[in-house]
Amino acid sequence: MHPDINSSIKFAHDNHQVYINDLSDFLKINTVSTGSIHDGDLVAGAQWLVNYLNSLDAEDARVLKTKKHPVVYGNLSKAGTDKPTILVYGHYDVQPADPLELWKSDPFEPTIKDNLLFARGSSDMKGQIMIVLGALKSIIGTGSLPVNIKFMFEGEEEIGSPSIQAFLSEHKELFKSDFVLNLDAGMISKDKPTIVYGLRGLAYFEINVTGPAQDLHSGLFGGVVYNPIQALSELIAGMKNSVGVIQLPGFYDDVEPLSDEEKMAMGKLGMDDQFYMDQTGVRELYGEKGFTPTERIGARPTLDINGILSGYVGEGPKTVIPSKAMAKISMRLVPHQTPEKVSQQLLKYMEQKAPKHIKWEVKMLASDPASLTDMNFYATRCFAKSIKEVWGIPPVYQRGGGSIPIVLHMQKILGTESVLSGFSLPEDNIHSPNERLDLDVFKKGIDTTIHFLYSISGECER
Repeated sequence: MHPDINSSIKFAHDNHQVYINDLSDFLKINTVSTGSIHDGDLVAGAQWLVNYLNSLDAEDARVLKTKKHPVVYGNLSKAGTDKPTILVYGHYDVQPADPLELWKSDPFEPTIKDNLLFARGSSDMKGQIMIVLGALKSIIGTGSLPVNIKFMFEGEEEIGSPSIQAFLSEHKELFKSDFVLNLDAGMISKDKPTIVYGLRGLAYFEINVTGPAQDLHSGLFGGVVYNPIQALSELIAGMKNSVGVIQLPGFYDDVEPLSDEEKMAMGKLGMDDQFYMDQTGVRELYGEKGFTPTERIGARPTLDINGILSGYVGEGPKTVIPSKAMAKISMRLVPHQTPEKVSQQLLKYMEQKAPKHIKWEVKMLASDPASLTDMNFYATRCFAKSIKEVWGIPPVYQRGGGSIPIVLHMQKILGTESVLSGFSLPEDNIHSPNERLDLDVFKKGIDTTIHFLYSISGECER
């Protein structure tokens, strides 16, 4: 063990409240990336990060423009050319806080209760960014940094990172590194630190159905006009059968079966039906038959309706046949499926199933392929070792159900593998009201990152 680890850990524990206060200041900035109403707040969030990097004496800390929201860059490069250079990735944008009435406190006024910090972005992922920044400040506060660091904090992750591929291609040299540290994944539970080695891709669509030229009186025209809500509902209902199998033509053609080794690894995670029922509050699980819940989430594709808009939904009655109906649909994809191909499968389904009485249009709003990383990558092994030092147990390995587009983009454009982990929990309510961060886990996350930054500088074999 590196002789300076203990002093850095002590510094982190002594400054635990300071790091919570810093995070709280960061969380007060409403960096919602959906829409344009908070564009100024996203600039303010990026500048907050630049200021924090400057407090670490980072070199060249600055805001870089993209076609949409800015990226924050900086570096700490005094460890020497014989030490690894780690690209620390994070995103400072957050999801909208809606519905606000379900929050028990103001989503942008951080509140602590029972050692949980409640605020939008507290877990996803401003808290994860602060874990790395707190670890760095603790090391710098007790000595010199044993590795070189570059930072890349983006403001578009929650909207699918639309600018990031072009941005990375333009700045390949600037972000050149040995590997990426990305804490935008999470833990299975508080007593199961986790390394993620696979992520599903995303294809996100909007379907618009149009019937009459304008809303119609349901008494005067009911019975002679095909209602767009009915048409859209029938189309949506037909996208899956009664046991959860997606009915788009050829949808499973590129889905590879799980190996026995992966099935065995997933079986060790302990995430059974009851685990997911406890997490979601549902009475019974639903999904594709023949697969465990863990397999369905990590290694099988999905299709979900994210929202429907049509007709009159205000207080009291209004008897209309609406002119239009719209649905938002997301598909989570597994390796070898591509957004382009499933888009064609959706179009083919619509062509086959849409009633002739209506017009329809499909728009793709976001797309990212699935990704797999190497579980035996030397930096991943080193992070696993650091987890065991702090938590007293080795991590479990998981294929995550969500999408983190940057992982594959960095593989393809920068040629760098990612160490993908994190210290958020399933019960943290990310993307939901009352998002929270467990401050005990936050503290251990800083400790783990301190161990990792020292260990990767020399103790971990390539």
